[in-house]
Amino acid sequence: MDNQQILIRNNVKVTGCGSKALIFAHGFGCDQNMWRLVVPSFEEKYKVVLFDFVGSGKSDIQAYDPFSYQDLNGYAQDVLDICSALELESAILVGHSVGATISMLASIQRPEYFDRLVLIGPSACYLNDFPDYIGGFEREDLIALFDMMDRNFQGWASYLAPVIMGNTDRPELSEELKLSFCTIDPKVARPFAEATFLSDYRKEISKVGVPSLILQCSEDLIVPLEAGAYVHEQLKGSEFRLMDATGHCPHLSHPDETIRLISDYFTSMDSIQEREQHT
Repeated sequence: MDNQQILIRNNVKVTGCGSKALIFAHGFGCDQNMWRLVVPSFEEKYKVVLFDFVGSGKSDIQAYDPFSYQDLNGYAQDVLDICSALELESAILVGHSVGATISMLASIQRPEYFDRLVLIGPSACYLNDFPDYIGGFEREDLIALFDMMDRNFQGWASYLAPVIMGNTDRPELSEELKLSFCTIDPKVARPFAEATFLSDYRKEISKVGVPSLILQCSEDLIVPLEAGAYVHEQLKGSEFRLMDATGHCPHLSHPDETIRLISDYFTSMDSIQEREQHT
């Protein structure tokens, strides 16, 4: 697949004025439009790269291969393909939810592509199946949810969107997420959901060597505090910030806090790099 095909496959959009690339990887059931409240604050300083995972948004559904995307490594390869097609090195990769897990996997495979990671609501494993680990979900509940996707896709979206979004006093947020869920191609939705929620990358993420910021929302029913803290423990040199934002999508529900914490992290990392260059 040549570079132009890769950019079409993932509906890649590049904006911004800077030379350093800032890549945004969306979560399950979402697309690049979910970053619209955050991106403008970074376009003056960075080259912003937005894309849709195959099966989401305006990606090329013809590029979907069940074998390639049976686990999250297939999606991580797409991120690496985008970096290669755009000739990016030492980029900053911002991932939300499963996009954060995919970001970690991509950084393990090709660390030279990434200068740092920003992980919003990351989880190494969503299951409670294991001793001394809280992922947030019981396996049987997830299987029932997947079966509901097959029987009543609209009902599944209507049920899950408020759970993920939280912020019940702002129902318009859940409605937007529900509509986004309904745009996923049905042949992709369940396999992507299974690859997301039944995965276990706890043994993998300790291999991440890229400096990382972890943003953990308060009252997140998808990724409990224990799961976010686990990622922080495994990622050497990571920074952890517990947000005032509630729910699982702070870039939509609390964009100002999201922008501020990411910007503060960039500033602190830039200061550290400047000091190291002068010693």
